[in-house]
Amino acid sequence: MAGDSSGNDAHHPERVLDRRGFVKLAGTAGAGLTLGPLLAACGSGSESGGGSIKIGYVSPETGPLAGFGEADKFVIGALKKQFDDGVDAGGDKRSIEVLIRDSQSNSNRAASVTNDLILNDNVNLVLVEGTPDNINPVADACEANGTPCISSVAPWQSYFFGRKGTPDKPFKWTYHFFWGLEDLIGVYSEIWPGVPTNKKMGVLWPNDPDGLAFADPKTGFGPALKQQGFTVVDPGRFNDGNDDFSSQISKFKSAGVELISGVLVPPDFATFWSQAAQQGFKPKVATIAKAILFPSAVDALGGKADGLATEVWWSNKHPFKSSLTGQSAADLAAAYEKATNKQWTQPVGFVHALFEVAVDVFKRAKDVDDPKSVADAIKATKLDTIVGNIGWSAGQEQNPVANVSKTKLVGGQWVKGQQYPWELSIVTNKQLPDVPLGGKLAAIG
Repeated sequence: MAGDSSGNDAHHPERVLDRRGFVKLAGTAGAGLTLGPLLAACGSGSESGGGSIKIGYVSPETGPLAGFGEADKFVIGALKKQFDDGVDAGGDKRSIEVLIRDSQSNSNRAASVTNDLILNDNVNLVLVEGTPDNINPVADACEANGTPCISSVAPWQSYFFGRKGTPDKPFKWTYHFFWGLEDLIGVYSEIWPGVPTNKKMGVLWPNDPDGLAFADPKTGFGPALKQQGFTVVDPGRFNDGNDDFSSQISKFKSAGVELISGVLVPPDFATFWSQAAQQGFKPKVATIAKAILFPSAVDALGGKADGLATEVWWSNKHPFKSSLTGQSAADLAAAYEKATNKQWTQPVGFVHALFEVAVDVFKRAKDVDDPKSVADAIKATKLDTIVGNIGWSAGQEQNPVANVSKTKLVGGQWVKGQQYPWELSIVTNKQLPDVPLGGKLAAIG
């Protein structure tokens, strides 16, 4: 899968002029982002011509967000033979080389490895997943350097507005698919009435891109909660890595809070939930985004995981199949469990879908070595994938802004399992009725 430099310069002689010189300059000056506009003018595609197509893939394989990258090696490994055999791209059979980079759950490193992929590895496309802390700096680096990028697994508001995007001036090179806060509010609003409460809601919104999006006074959770008659108890922003939630717990207890909602990294919620138990705070319902999505994070909570609820973006019960392999969601989840001896996890579907879209884009791009041609193919995407339909040209509800394609959500609750210690039971499915319900919401055990 090694690249071959024989042919790209012939098709794009304008790149010969200073491309390599700029790469050297970037290395000596440490100026990846500042050189962006100039590199975009020279072109930032691969110099491999008839050789392999290069995909740069950035995810948090280690650090507090590691759960989001847990499925990467399985998904990419399972597609390796197909990538080695190649895809028809612009009339040529081209193999696909995936350059995997671990952001280590660090935004600065995410930007750094992306610049390296663009400037030194000359990738044709960057794929990225795993919260706006990881996605946004990668997408920003791609936008600055004129490199096509597809991202997923972050609420679209955190991605789009978190990057200072505006509907009238969309991004040129970077595209995203995932659900939005409106979808999450819809799912949680279906979950909350499942248990009678006093409608006093304590919220945990940290000082990070997700937390700030959730707390936004116009587009966040607050207006919707108040409209539905909830009393919101917001103790304010806190930094990721917080090791003492005593003040938040005290405010919740004083206000008589019976419901909790929040968006935290897994270690922070584990700290909060343990301290809540120690300090005698036990809400009836807890809907927690991000922190309890994955079996590995839930298992770490032990018995305190019983009854916690969260959004479900993808499961082994979803009614979709892969455009690459033909596998159903159930097939893909089972393959993951067999290969890893671990319980299926939600990113399996979305990481797989990233590569579905990438391959589809390469097949349709007029010239995979021309960044604009690749970006144009991304924008024209209409594809049924393992996570549902993805497309940026529909101009319908699926596309709230030009760079975003929405996917759908259902709601789940962690209950004691038969095959695994804790299993996700689907408790609401109004957005996607084809996902079967597994039971009704129960109060926290």
